[in-house]
Amino acid sequence: MYIGRSYKITEFIFWTRRKLFLLLLISIVPVFFYELLGFTWLVVPWPIVAFLGTATAFVVGFKNQQTYNRTWEARDIWGLKIGMSRAWAMMCRDFIKDNEIAREITFRHLAWLTVLRYELRSKRVWENIDKTYNREYATLYTIPEKEIALPTALQKYIGHEELEKVISARNPITQLMSLQSVALVHLSDTGDLDNGRFFELHKYLREFAVLQARSEKIKNFPYPRQYATVNRIFVWLFCMLLPFAMLKEFDSLNQLIAGLMKGHMVWLVIPFSMIISWVYTSLDQVGESTENPFEGSPNDIPISQMCQNLENEIGDIWGDSKFAQIIDNRNNIIL
Repeated sequence: MYIGRSYKITEFIFWTRRKLFLLLLISIVPVFFYELLGFTWLVVPWPIVAFLGTATAFVVGFKNQQTYNRTWEARDIWGLKIGMSRAWAMMCRDFIKDNEIAREITFRHLAWLTVLRYELRSKRVWENIDKTYNREYATLYTIPEKEIALPTALQKYIGHEELEKVISARNPITQLMSLQSVALVHLSDTGDLDNGRFFELHKYLREFAVLQARSEKIKNFPYPRQYATVNRIFVWLFCMLLPFAMLKEFDSLNQLIAGLMKGHMVWLVIPFSMIISWVYTSLDQVGESTENPFEGSPNDIPISQMCQNLENEIGDIWGDSKFAQIIDNRNNIIL
């Protein structure tokens, strides 16, 4: 997540520059054929492109609204996770008579959050993090889940034997949730946890399972590919036709002016068509960068930072002097 006041225009241009180069080429070709080779028949009627531009604007707006909703839903889910995790730590401390077991269950919960965030950071074929312009920008920040191996990250939360069992499971996240349920049932059977408190803790466990499923839904179900494909086709069709529609409009300006530019106004098609097209392609790229809020982009939900802050808070609750390392927000980006 970017936490600065705003992206610098230089950063944004650097991020979109490859499309700017392509738009420059698309703009030059029709002007070259029209002005230098006399291919005046290349002109496309302006109303056709205007209608296409309107339709494209609607499609791009729809995509950006839906991708923003995906990111906002992900933020809601993780906000609930963090709030409920604080309550979980306090209830374990206060409800369970055996402090050692209570601490074990609390820190197993941190292990569950750790495995979940590692899974959410794993690659999916439809994600955009490996695109060239995103890989370049990724040099400005670090993704904690790519820097530290999962077994190493789990060592401080669970014992070696349990770690081996979790790592070897088909679904380590569900395995940890199962271990939590078994521990609560055991405490209830031995009388260390009365029925009311058992049901309260188990209710939270069920809620955690639901929030896990909601996170996995966003991760494993992409923004529908048919909409993404149509969006890209419309944007680039509009960008390719736009300079052809502007040729006659700018050529007609030669009759209204005098001086150096008289007879050469058509060359202004290049910068103006580039600017308009860049607006559309940039909006498409911004929507694309918001599609997958867990992939590790600068616009992701900062689940690593949230978990590290939570670990410190739980350390305070338990009076633990060892605190998690705070993730550095290089270049105003936290993950």
